[in-house]
Amino acid sequence: MAATVQQNFYKGKRVLVTGGAGFLGSFLCERLLAEGAEVLSVDNYFTGRRANIAHLVGNSMFEAMRHDVTVPLFVEVDAIFNFACPASPVHYQFDPVATTKVSVHGAINMLGLAKRVKCPILQASTSEVYGDPSVHPQTEAYWGNVNPIGPRACYDEGKRCAETLFFDYLRQHKVAIKVMRIFNTYGPRMHENDGRVVSNFITRALRGQPISIYGTGTQTRSFCYVDDLIEAAVRFMRTPADVTGPINIGNPIECTILDLAKQVIEMTGSSSSIVFQQASQDDPQQRQPDISLARSSLEWEPQVALERGLEKTIAYFERQLRN
Repeated sequence: MAATVQQNFYKGKRVLVTGGAGFLGSFLCERLLAEGAEVLSVDNYFTGRRANIAHLVGNSMFEAMRHDVTVPLFVEVDAIFNFACPASPVHYQFDPVATTKVSVHGAINMLGLAKRVKCPILQASTSEVYGDPSVHPQTEAYWGNVNPIGPRACYDEGKRCAETLFFDYLRQHKVAIKVMRIFNTYGPRMHENDGRVVSNFITRALRGQPISIYGTGTQTRSFCYVDDLIEAAVRFMRTPADVTGPINIGNPIECTILDLAKQVIEMTGSSSSIVFQQASQDDPQQRQPDISLARSSLEWEPQVALERGLEKTIAYFERQLRN
């Protein structure tokens, strides 16, 4: 049964978005402003970009602050979306210790802020908490299969520890928490060279360069367009305090990496070839969310089909490559 959603939840509220200049965070800031909120974006600009929020700077309801969430922050807010963390392997493996600090110290600092000002806080967790899953599709009840000492562990285990902290702050300090596990999300404002398959395949196809697939290409992902993800986030925060999650947020339609490459080549009219490389260590072989809980609790499911989302994302990268 769906939870009762609070209407006009954001109007007149001051909302903090950590990672607000990032791919997802910038779209979230836009949406919250449209909902009538006063928005404070906090970002250290490691992967976030000022260009993502430049069009918001003139809005009197928007404020951008340069700050690293590993350092405590003292502001007065009515709600917090904790989206700060590099999310692509290229970025989170560049400085793995810093990645773990962002997930763990950042969670502690934001939870401490939520405790002090007595506001709800939503954690942008990840499907990577499931690791290379032995359960398919993945439900929220699955505890995962994660290599705690591998090259992806800084992100995987960092996010798992953050979830632990969120639920301990709920139990110990009665902080109003919400945890959403984000599956592969794509769209405009992705980094051109972030190593994620959608942006990687599109930019290489547009340049006519070979597209590398690591492994056989039979590994699967489920791709959710950014607008659908943001819709889920704003709905989740509106739900009553007893709706804590974790809740899977993603597109349940599964796609092989090889099929994605072929589709991108076809849609861009590219002459790119496909080149197979050695598989990456600990790369999950299957990734598909069970979104039953999101459907029942949030009355949410993705609306943007992969082909339509790719059209919009390709158009974005075409503009970027022309500049």
